[in-house]
Amino acid sequence: MKMALKSTISFTFFSLLMLALANGSNAGKIAIYWGQNGNEGTLAEACATGNYEYVIIAFLPTFGNGQTPMINLAGHCDPYSNECTGLSSDIKSCQAKGIKVLLSIGGGAGSYSIASTQDASNVATYLWNNFLGGQSSSRPLGPAVLDGIDFDIEGGSNQHWGDLARYLKGFNKKVYITAAPQCPFPDAWIGNALTTGLFDYVWVQFYNNPPCQYNPGEISNFEDAWKQWISGIPANKIFLGLPASPTAAGTGFIPAADLTSTVLPAIKGSAKYGGVMLWSRYDDVQSGYSSSIKSHV
Repeated sequence: MKMALKSTISFTFFSLLMLALANGSNAGKIAIYWGQNGNEGTLAEACATGNYEYVIIAFLPTFGNGQTPMINLAGHCDPYSNECTGLSSDIKSCQAKGIKVLLSIGGGAGSYSIASTQDASNVATYLWNNFLGGQSSSRPLGPAVLDGIDFDIEGGSNQHWGDLARYLKGFNKKVYITAAPQCPFPDAWIGNALTTGLFDYVWVQFYNNPPCQYNPGEISNFEDAWKQWISGIPANKIFLGLPASPTAAGTGFIPAADLTSTVLPAIKGSAKYGGVMLWSRYDDVQSGYSSSIKSHV
């Protein structure tokens, strides 16, 4: 009897442990964009909330085609007087908490394009030496080594982004390469690059795109778009990109109640489901959106 009881208890404990591990492995994560509003608080403060697993510094909007690369972090610091090197300690404090910190290149209002394969190599070398594991005397964010590069390509050209990703991975395969395409599939700018299999995470912008975003009471177009993304590109994980408040985008905000009751249950069963990406930290501070959804993601 004692043997049988012990076996039953052990089996039950093992089953519960396996269930917990399975649920943990499927748990989604939250990515946030930080850097485009000086009133959103510091990078260290964002990481201290415990709400985010990925923080994306936005943006490096000027690069490529012979241009001198230049970051723009709105009201946070002046890159022209090397003020942004002070972010290094914040980056390290985030990483000490296990948070991955990436630099987003591009954006909606930048001046960027990759003119050739050689240009892609040049830009990759610049990014490696100035933000990643390489060496440079003029690192814009100081000595901290970022975890990866995010491609938020919304203009310029649709050429050579795959080359850029390939060169970056060539420096170190552990460099995270992510992207933020629009939800119409395939993305007009980096659709080709996303087929390379070099992208670790893709946070699809399901906003400002009414035909494929979730609309209250109508989920089928959104579900169809989601299925295209999870089946159409060889990325490790696909994230649901959303505005963090009603004012963060023109369309596409999903109230937390709708997200947790309707939208997330429709996509969380996907093996490639990674979590939720939010634009942006400023809007999240105003709305408290990440706090209200974190336990459901």
